[in-house]
Amino acid sequence: MTIERPRLPAGHGLERGPAVTVTVDGRPVTAYLGESVAAALMAAGGLDTRTTRGGERRGLFCGMGVCFDCLVIVDGVPGTRACVTWVREGMDIARQDGPGDRRETGDGPDRA
Repeated sequence: MTIERPRLPAGHGLERGPAVTVTVDGRPVTAYLGESVAAALMAAGGLDTRTTRGGERRGLFCGMGVCFDCLVIVDGVPGTRACVTWVREGMDIARQDGPGDRRETGDGPDRA
């Protein structure tokens, strides 16, 4: 089942790009061209993107590619910054554990 995301309100003057389907932690998620991987992750129901070697959760912090807290695995490449990577059709995104292993994840909405 593809997760549908909230629509922008009418009259706002902005338009989303075409819808694409990406996979987030094994689940199909609707994203839109022109959005970052970070935006797709937030819409998929989770704010954390990775854990540190010590097991601490990390997520979006600076939102502009400076802090490296939003590292994820994209198409098998660990250490990809979610905030400066744009979604594309068929992209495989996984939250990262430590230096680059896939995380064991739940369904998403209960993630803090």
